[in-house]
Amino acid sequence: MTISDALATQLLNAAPDPTVMVDSDGIIIYANARVLEVLGYAPEEIIGEPVEVLLPKRVRAGHPRQRTGFFANPTARAMGSALELHALRKDGVEIPVEISLNLLETPEGKVVSSAIRDMSEQKAIAQELKEANRAKSRFLAAASHDLRQPIQTLNLLNRAAKRITQDKKHLEIIDKQQKGLDWMGNLLNSLLDISKLEAGVIEPNIEDCSVSAIFDTLQATFEEQAIEKGLEFRVDEDNHTIRTDSKLLTQILENFISNAIRYTQAGMVHLHGLVNGASMRLAVSDTGIGIAAEELESIFEEFHQAEQSSRTEGLGLGLSIVQRTADLLKCRVGVESKPGEGSSFYVDVPISERGVQNPEETGETEPMVPGGGHVLIVDDEPDIIDATRLLLELEGFIVTSAQSIATLRGALMGCDLAPDLLISDFHLRDGETGLQVIDLVRDTFKKDIPVILVSGDTANQKLLSDQPQVTFLTKPVDVEQLLEKAIQLASGGQTE
Repeated sequence: MTISDALATQLLNAAPDPTVMVDSDGIIIYANARVLEVLGYAPEEIIGEPVEVLLPKRVRAGHPRQRTGFFANPTARAMGSALELHALRKDGVEIPVEISLNLLETPEGKVVSSAIRDMSEQKAIAQELKEANRAKSRFLAAASHDLRQPIQTLNLLNRAAKRITQDKKHLEIIDKQQKGLDWMGNLLNSLLDISKLEAGVIEPNIEDCSVSAIFDTLQATFEEQAIEKGLEFRVDEDNHTIRTDSKLLTQILENFISNAIRYTQAGMVHLHGLVNGASMRLAVSDTGIGIAAEELESIFEEFHQAEQSSRTEGLGLGLSIVQRTADLLKCRVGVESKPGEGSSFYVDVPISERGVQNPEETGETEPMVPGGGHVLIVDDEPDIIDATRLLLELEGFIVTSAQSIATLRGALMGCDLAPDLLISDFHLRDGETGLQVIDLVRDTFKKDIPVILVSGDTANQKLLSDQPQVTFLTKPVDVEQLLEKAIQLASGGQTE
């Protein structure tokens, strides 16, 4: 059975997209009926015309060379998915398109069949989704300040209450309350981190990093938590240097360790590294409940939780954030697990050209001890100021405070000596920022006074690249970290 010319024409006219056929000279020899609906031309209007008539004028000059190259080295392909291609309608309006090209051999010679798909609706939908995502990110960025403020206040008051009470029952209540606050803070951070990663506002700072320093930080953070649960927390010594963003990588490993401790009832959690060619695998292994084989492929998806886990532990966002963070770092994450025997979550990171770090490069310093000092606090929330003042005064600091640039000027007039440390919120009322606070305080005393700048948005850290002696902390601030930094900086220590 053969297909007649009439049937072939009917089939081409029934195609969902405009189709044109072009000979080796670039002349249109056929156009189906869909050309009129999408491009505004009746088929007979463009037959015999150069195909460039369907292209925007700005690209016509270079098209014959591309056309000739395709005839010489043809590959059937879709164009437009990775390129911004446009067609020109008869009325002069450009529309976004994808084009599928196929080279055909005919008795009259080679011709190219071009299927032209109008992508206007898809592009419009994609733009709407992009704008909606931006709007969501703007909302969360604006809301994060208000959402974090009460948690920050409660964290500070909780720490102050623990500092002044000796009653065991009261301390037990405070500890349980702190666990609830930590859970709220972690959940809020997870939701905001997902939004920031989607919006692309987090940019990694890729540099040489010490594996030993990262492991030491993680050991200090989680060792007590593991011991309290009766687990052994083993951390291998490692003197390799890797190339990545140490803070983002630490967040990935923190998630792995936190989950390992949470789902391991007995035995051990083990943080270790293994060199594999030009990369290093940093892994967290445990003797916990394990994960079923059918769940391993979806474990890094949003809102996924293994069947063995408890729904009261969170929303299942942690590993999704890990996956997105790893994508940002161009690192690979994965998991190996057997139910009832344990799991090993890992991330593969490039090794630096420096390879192995010399022991003297670790730069370890002696821990700081409280020594008092004068701290200036600037925050537009009176509750935050009161809680921070109470906490610092219990540690022996003298505290001066202000809620705005105007009240700060008045406070500075009463200061005979420069403060030892400035602690400021990034966003104040009426558009004022912590950057203005830093400039005013330093200009007043002609000195680079150490600063702790607090913000609910990590993207603000980019604005501090030209500011010396500034430590950036994200809300809700870890109170112990705040105290440690305050003691260090007020006594003359340097920022990281």
